[in-house]
Amino acid sequence: MKKYLSLIPFIALIALISICVSVFGTDALDGATQVSLLIASAICVAVGYAMKRVEWESLEQEMTDKISTCMPSIIILLLIGAIGGTWMLSGIVPTMIYYGVQVLRPEWFLVSSSLFCALVSLMVGSSWTTVATIGVALMGIGRAHGFDDGWVAGSIITGAYFGDKLSPLSDTTVLASSVSGTPLFTHIRYMMKTTIPTFCVSLLIFTVAGLVMNVSGSGEMNFLNQLESTFLISPWLLLVPVLTGVMIARRWPAMVVLFLAALMAAVVAVVWQPSLLSQISEGGWYENIMKVVYGSTRIETGAPMLDDLVHTNGMAGMMPTVWLIICAQIFGGVVTATGVLRDVMQMIMYFVRGTASLVASTALTGIFCNVALADQFLSIILTSSMFKDVYRDHGYESRLLSRTCEDGATVTSVLVPWNTCGLVQSTVLGVATLAYLPYCFFNLLSPVTSVIVAATRPIPRQDNN
Repeated sequence: MKKYLSLIPFIALIALISICVSVFGTDALDGATQVSLLIASAICVAVGYAMKRVEWESLEQEMTDKISTCMPSIIILLLIGAIGGTWMLSGIVPTMIYYGVQVLRPEWFLVSSSLFCALVSLMVGSSWTTVATIGVALMGIGRAHGFDDGWVAGSIITGAYFGDKLSPLSDTTVLASSVSGTPLFTHIRYMMKTTIPTFCVSLLIFTVAGLVMNVSGSGEMNFLNQLESTFLISPWLLLVPVLTGVMIARRWPAMVVLFLAALMAAVVAVVWQPSLLSQISEGGWYENIMKVVYGSTRIETGAPMLDDLVHTNGMAGMMPTVWLIICAQIFGGVVTATGVLRDVMQMIMYFVRGTASLVASTALTGIFCNVALADQFLSIILTSSMFKDVYRDHGYESRLLSRTCEDGATVTSVLVPWNTCGLVQSTVLGVATLAYLPYCFFNLLSPVTSVIVAATRPIPRQDNN
């Protein structure tokens, strides 16, 4: 009976988050969700004490450890905020939008966005970098064409996570293969059996949607004229994203790449857009460029859509997300330290009866860990650790486990509003997680495809490396 008490913190969290969403709507992430996570953490601590399983010192240590593992992500998130401000005010993103609107026709825009993001993410191995650079520009192009933000964000995330999942440069791909004991390229080849069909279905949906939607793009010329009258547009500005891509291709550390990308854009803003920079405040260029990097900047252009586009929040705009990450890691720490997460995992294991149920249980565990731990890396590690012996004892090869971990944990992380991936992508794109979730077809279908393939195709019982 005691183990069922472990469900209480998760039920409480779901109930609290649901109330927050219904009361605050898209503003739930501004503070209400963070408080909900802290309340759920307190409930979990109470459950842990009631079950006589935990001491306060161990709780503190686990929470501290969980938060410390997210510090690199937090630093990257702040640097992405700096890029958001500098790449916009320097004219880099507007230039990408300006040429992109002319090249990407409305009827093919959604499918083209997915393909483009997939290619970039496959090359750089990072969905975060892809969304923070190319994705932001594609959001502007989609709005210029008249698409709903949810559809555009869904197409961007679909492509970014497809490429991230199959890239040998991706940290999640390397992690899933290593913790399961599967050679990297064996893992990637085996993932193709579920990943490529799912991506093709997603592309088909985006193609049909683009053809049937009543999006004429009639306001394109007016929008392009507004861009030209506000920014100094030039192909030379594209040198910054090109150099950024070169640094990524040479596998420079992400923090270094993002810092230099923001620094280059800041210099370009001072040199290339001095009149625009002077509109931020009455201060000098140094004061204004610092405000672009760290704070909120708004320039009146006379066009509401363009005003929204050029409005950036810099590093300060990422602070609610940082706050939410810390609160989520506190919850992840207490559910781990009190053992309630382990109890819930054992309940899931009870339903394992065959190959399909084993794969389904693995995928669901990955999804559940994304909700409970709010971090895809921890989800991959915990899911693989839990099921590694089970797969081996049943005679299944390790690549089945590594593929299922990716199908369940990696791609669904962006669908959880308080997960680090969901927080970053919604903040960068300016679209609420629940707004783009229904259109992330690749991310939604991947766990389903994984189970279907396991149920309908023979699974070899030994490695064929």
